[in-house]
Amino acid sequence: MVSIDIEDQDFEEQAVQQIRVGREKILAELSKTVIGQQEVVEQLLLCLFAGGHCLITGAPGLAKTLLVNSISKIFDLEFRRIQFTPDLMPADITGTEILEETEEGRRKLQFAKGPIFANVILADEINRTPPKTQAALLEAMQEHQVTAAGVRYALEEPFFVLATQNPIEMEGTYPLPEAQLDRFMFNIWMDYLPEDDEVAVVNQTTSRKAEPISPLFSGEDVLRFHDVVKKVPIAENLVRYAVRLADASRPGRPSTPDFINQWVMWGAGIRGAQYLVLGAKARALLLGRTHVTADDIKALAHVTLRHRILVGYRAEAEGITVEKVIDQLLAAIPVPGAQ
Repeated sequence: MVSIDIEDQDFEEQAVQQIRVGREKILAELSKTVIGQQEVVEQLLLCLFAGGHCLITGAPGLAKTLLVNSISKIFDLEFRRIQFTPDLMPADITGTEILEETEEGRRKLQFAKGPIFANVILADEINRTPPKTQAALLEAMQEHQVTAAGVRYALEEPFFVLATQNPIEMEGTYPLPEAQLDRFMFNIWMDYLPEDDEVAVVNQTTSRKAEPISPLFSGEDVLRFHDVVKKVPIAENLVRYAVRLADASRPGRPSTPDFINQWVMWGAGIRGAQYLVLGAKARALLLGRTHVTADDIKALAHVTLRHRILVGYRAEAEGITVEKVIDQLLAAIPVPGAQ
């Protein structure tokens, strides 16, 4: 197991070394079961290190479950997968009270914990279950607790939710409202593999059994990672840059570019700027630095803002996607220190 010991006086040296070495070992372990998808893997790690939750959109059969399960094994965390269906009820994921008989022969209500009581939750096809059940999961994500019959039950830390959405077969689904989407730190798009990587996957999965994943960290280490990320220094002008990116995405603001007023119905809230900064801090450490640069913020702009910006009918009529809006936003907002 990789041990992490952080002290304020030598924070920079230890944090950079531990996370740099940890990143290399994580990628080496994941290569036993997962081929390619390096950008997706790094974005998931950033989310885990920063203590956020992920929404991932991708077609079926792209190894989303395998990837998340493998990451949970590396960090020695309890993993559970919940398949969301139209008939799934809130109690099916949070738990319910059942009537049990005690040793004295009496009966009493006992809370039976649901599958959400784990460290890593894969909420598969979250848009296939009704809003009431979606809200139960999202409340647990926000509060890190479950309430049943007026009693609160704390979820075990660390607690990480990866919710998936299927971009096809949208009939009969319940799309997450914008306010609920905002609770996710990142919205990761998972695409098909390049041909060489897909050939390697087919060869590996049809010729031998996958090697077992070895745990490298513990849950306590993950919680320490959260503290490490928050201690990464960032210049005020970079924080202002993140805030200006989020603010410029909102129609009707004094600094809003014209194309935003034309194409966007709703922009990013304050969580957009918060997660830009937090993700940039995690990315800096993952790449072996103890300070944030503008490139860290720019690199995470799409994954952080794409589910926080709602394009309007005019944009759709002109073929303007949210990705193009973010591209123009990055081009329109001056980068601190750039000439």
